[in-house]
Amino acid sequence: MAQGEAKLAEAEKMMKKADKLTKLSFTRWKAEWDTATPLYEQAALAFRFAKENAKAKEAYEKAATGQERLSSPWQAAKHLESAGALAKELENWNEVADFYKRACELYTECGKPQPASDALARGARALEDAVPDEAVRMYIDSCGILEDEGKEQMAFDTYRAVTSLYLKLERFSDAATILLRWGLAADKCKAINSQCKAYLSAIIVYLYAHDIKQAEQCYNDCSQIDAFFNSEQNYCAEKLLQAHREADVEETKHIAQSNSTISNLDHMIVRLARKLPTGDLNAVPSSSATEEEPLNENDLT
Repeated sequence: MAQGEAKLAEAEKMMKKADKLTKLSFTRWKAEWDTATPLYEQAALAFRFAKENAKAKEAYEKAATGQERLSSPWQAAKHLESAGALAKELENWNEVADFYKRACELYTECGKPQPASDALARGARALEDAVPDEAVRMYIDSCGILEDEGKEQMAFDTYRAVTSLYLKLERFSDAATILLRWGLAADKCKAINSQCKAYLSAIIVYLYAHDIKQAEQCYNDCSQIDAFFNSEQNYCAEKLLQAHREADVEETKHIAQSNSTISNLDHMIVRLARKLPTGDLNAVPSSSATEEEPLNENDLT
């Protein structure tokens, strides 16, 4: 028997033994999780090595149950994340979401918001291509955990990820909204440069979607915040909007393609900016037709 086959056979034996230890009977009135859990963990590793992903997933899930029964939620969460990664390989998308969400709950039980948030973000990345709507929800929940803990700066990569996904889905208004939420989070942790970049990025997204009215409104609202009003990002946004108001295609292209402030934004935003203008600039309303509304800073989310 080849070494791989021997390991696989040994893993099968460990699973059967562990299952027997956790099954109640007339002779066993209490599950022996302390003995069974290490067997499930060893079996999971062996199955994974043998590329028996379905069996490895099952073993990790049972190992997670064992660690929960042994009052070790941290280790249980780790096993559930391993099961989630294998579920992705098997394209069991509902299980992917379920495993990572359960892992998040267990990390939260441990009082660890950062790992809880990270688990949701990893699950979202696993689901992006197959179930993007669920991925969006998990990304946003991931951000919410850190926001609730006052750790907004730790969520910056996740804001970026969900913005990118929204752009791929061509949900431009949602992308702009999450960028404004990112800007508010940056404001709370005094990350002024990130805040101003987020606001300029939101304006560019609206311009790319040819929602000029909303771009103007976004600019007016954000400009009432001192940090943005006095920034180079504000100056760049004003120049872009002015070029749109004047229906100046060449000036819009020049700003979008050569302005260093735009070049320093995230690549996903730079790619949009390089394609400006979109739509017919002659149909853009003049600035006199756009009335400025008062700012509600709590709405920049």
